[in-house]
Amino acid sequence: MKKAISIWSFPQEWALERKLAVARDAGFAGFEIDLTEAGPVAMTSSPKGLRAVRRKVEAAGLQLSGLATGLYWGANAASADAATRKRAGRILGRQIDCAVHLGVDAILVIPGTVGVDFIPGAEVVPYDIAYRRAHEFLKAAAPRAERSGVTLCVENVWNKFLLSPLEMRAFIDGVQSPAVGSYFDAGNALQTGYPEHWIATLEKRIRRVHFKDYRRNVGTVDGFCDLLSGDVNWPAVMQSLRQIRYDGWIAAEMIPPVPFYKHCPETLIHNTSRAMDAILALGKGNV
Repeated sequence: MKKAISIWSFPQEWALERKLAVARDAGFAGFEIDLTEAGPVAMTSSPKGLRAVRRKVEAAGLQLSGLATGLYWGANAASADAATRKRAGRILGRQIDCAVHLGVDAILVIPGTVGVDFIPGAEVVPYDIAYRRAHEFLKAAAPRAERSGVTLCVENVWNKFLLSPLEMRAFIDGVQSPAVGSYFDAGNALQTGYPEHWIATLEKRIRRVHFKDYRRNVGTVDGFCDLLSGDVNWPAVMQSLRQIRYDGWIAAEMIPPVPFYKHCPETLIHNTSRAMDAILALGKGNV
């Protein structure tokens, strides 16, 4: 398994070069970047600009492990509004194109939301309708992803949708494309279940992994915490990952670095790297 860190783990105001340098110095091998409206990888980035970002990452001694985006929170692919669904389609298409120029073979996708508690006034979509529209969304993009060599990785996230590993498995299989898999998030799974159960159920469908930790007794997004300080059963998670023979990228997604690290936020990156080393060492030789 290969250790990476998400760009969302760093203060937003830091330049990309500073984020890369801190990630490298902390001992990470990979860096998960994101698609934004205006940033190093943007909706308007040129192929030349994207290739320059890739060279910058590689020059820092890192590899791009994946491409995420937060833009789906403002563009629900299951929305009742056709214009909103169309915007989600443009975001997904842009992710695929950017991934090709960045040399990334997996992107994080949120194919639809039923509701989002942490976004005031977020649209609520009936579950059955959201399921159908999300399937249509991925089925429409899958051929393009297949041609591009990019996997659309559906994340289990706080969108009141695909709430169990059995449902996630059926949803992915229902698209009937080798270019659709899971971006499994261990911390997010605690909201409705147990990460180790998700891993055992999804098996080879898991193409990327996020490590976060979470305190169940908080019950809101404020429950996310430093690795090894929450309720994730890390020995069980590592046992399950080894049992399915997962050997790909695992990206720590430590959000937000502030207010927990108001001072010296680079300490979070180094602490996270050490915690990941300890987690990845759990149970070695037992499977």
